Amino acid sequence: MFDTVVVATDGSESVKRAVDVAIDLADRFDADVHALSVIDAGEVDASPQQLRDELETALETTADAALATVENRADRDVTTAIREGHPAVEICEYARKVDADVIATGTRGRHGENRLLLGSVAERIVRTSPVPVLTVRQLDPTADEGDEPVADV
Repeated sequence: MFDTVVVATDGSESVKRAVDVAIDLADRFDADVHALSVIDAGEVDASPQQLRDELETALETTADAALATVENRADRDVTTAIREGHPAVEICEYARKVDADVIATGTRGRHGENRLLLGSVAERIVRTSPVPVLTVRQLDPTADEGDEPVADV
């Protein structure tokens, strides 16, 4: 049913669980895993001109680390990519390009901590994706360890 799984990651704590769920899904269906991190062009453009190069370098380093985390958690080959642009747009375009069957993403990333249900990037992916989207919420750190993980589909 799933041949290609794209996992969108920004390296945030809330996305780590989405990475694990995406890898588990790929393992169950023997699917290819694509890990994608997007450098937010709006974040770079909004910074003062004299800081843009440093910020872009820092964001690239963060993206590399996020992708390395996916590779380290998977017991299979992972195709990695870094794009620059508007995250939701780039993620959906990448999914089209690789003919993905599903996109897995966390519900809150580095900028979505104050959203009630979905982070703004996850929400936009859900609304515009050409393929199904698996949103994975971060577990409440106060929840009992015996609680079942919840994936919002």
